Amino acid sequence: MRVLICEDSVLLREGLVRLLGDAGHEVVAALPDAAELLPAVARTTPDLCLLDVRLPPTWTDEGVRAAVALRSSHPDLPVLVLSQYVEERYATELFTGAAGGLGYLLKDRVVDVPDFLEALDRVAGGGVVLDPEVVAQLLGRRAHDERMASLTDRERTVLGLVAEGRSNQAVAGLLFLSPASVEKHITSIFTKLGLERDEQGNRRVLAALAHHRLGGEQPQRGAPR
Repeated sequence: MRVLICEDSVLLREGLVRLLGDAGHEVVAALPDAAELLPAVARTTPDLCLLDVRLPPTWTDEGVRAAVALRSSHPDLPVLVLSQYVEERYATELFTGAAGGLGYLLKDRVVDVPDFLEALDRVAGGGVVLDPEVVAQLLGRRAHDERMASLTDRERTVLGLVAEGRSNQAVAGLLFLSPASVEKHITSIFTKLGLERDEQGNRRVLAALAHHRLGGEQPQRGAPR
């Protein structure tokens, strides 16, 4: 996999270069800020971009804004964002209206190399990866667990596919259901998880977050209705 890194910390940047190289990936560029990000993407055509949330010059939301810009100009380019702390607002902004090929992890997860590399592959393959701590803060731990327990087996299967970034049409095809049936299941999931309708379309994102907070059970394709 060809990876472009944008991280201001020299130690972490070089560590990621070494880690990815040892894992057989090619780092096509390692940038200290987002100033040259778009030209670098055009020049190196990476398979995935790995970005820090906070970048120079202000160390606030440059990384998030760069990720959003990338998703706008290169909608098929997978992006994995790293953050030092849980940034709920940034996570919501990043995933609003987004399809698959997107991830948001705390930097602490990098030290668990196998899991981090698996997350990288999952995002590169079009999946969605969300840090459990982000999910916990957005949904609330106890209330979230109780609501997840109320889902039926079929709803959990549908939710698992939604968490992979799949559209309603794709879910219908994989489970041999009509699009109307899938929409009915998703509406029920939103209701049981207490995700009210909003203008930004965040309910689908939060539903995916909820699934990953559970541990990301693999959906059973084509299971009996």
